[in-house]
Amino acid sequence: MTPSRDISRLIEIMAALRKPVTGCPWDLEQTFATIAPYTLEEAYEVADAIAKNDLVELREELGDLLLQVVYHARMAEEDDHFDFGDVVEAITKKLIRRHPHVFGDENGEKPELVKGIWERIKAEERTEKRAAREALGMEEEQKGFLDDVPTAFPALQEAEKLQRRASRVGFDWNDARLVLDKIREETHELDEELAKSAPDKDRISDELGDTLFALANLARHLDIDPEESLRRTNRKFRKRFAAIEAHAVKADTTLEAMTLDEMEAAWQAAKNK
Repeated sequence: MTPSRDISRLIEIMAALRKPVTGCPWDLEQTFATIAPYTLEEAYEVADAIAKNDLVELREELGDLLLQVVYHARMAEEDDHFDFGDVVEAITKKLIRRHPHVFGDENGEKPELVKGIWERIKAEERTEKRAAREALGMEEEQKGFLDDVPTAFPALQEAEKLQRRASRVGFDWNDARLVLDKIREETHELDEELAKSAPDKDRISDELGDTLFALANLARHLDIDPEESLRRTNRKFRKRFAAIEAHAVKADTTLEAMTLDEMEAAWQAAKNK
């Protein structure tokens, strides 16, 4: 079997990997649940390549992400649920349906009109999806107001989306400074827990989680993406820690041999550049 630019070759390769007896033993063992973490990992690696502006790596990572789609579709086909063609048909149908201002005759010249069209069509899709499940004999679970927020999001992103959704029905503060007060309250409770003679790790974890949740809420009120805000700090940390490493090399020493004061001095020097 040879490489190809045709998507059908990738589908063939995946089918061969999953073929009983002659396929790959590791691939044959996999399920939707075991592959899901890899799907998330590949999506993050795509985002990382974009952040680095590395188009060579982006091409590679997009291929890895595409493989995840083909993998899931192949497993679904084996159980007679759907195949890759159904996946493509579903997304093309959705795109055409959700853009009647492009592919139809609706007026969507203004962003607010487009948003209204999307909300109406998504409501129609939810009704159709419910009917499709009922036709297959699947019981439709009664969903809560927050159930549409996926639990697979990174925790900070999930927190922000939960808060944003709750705010639609007025469960929200109307001033960012009130959120700051909440953060102070949470850090005080965390401090009290840490000050106990026998701190309870579960309680500490709860209080720390409450603090992070409140910080995510503040980011939302300030119209700042908490994930991106933390990523920026992560990048700063990487850069400044690299400066400590460079200082160690220049001083003919190692990180392990440096004192904390020496590391802090190199950190501050990098910070002040």
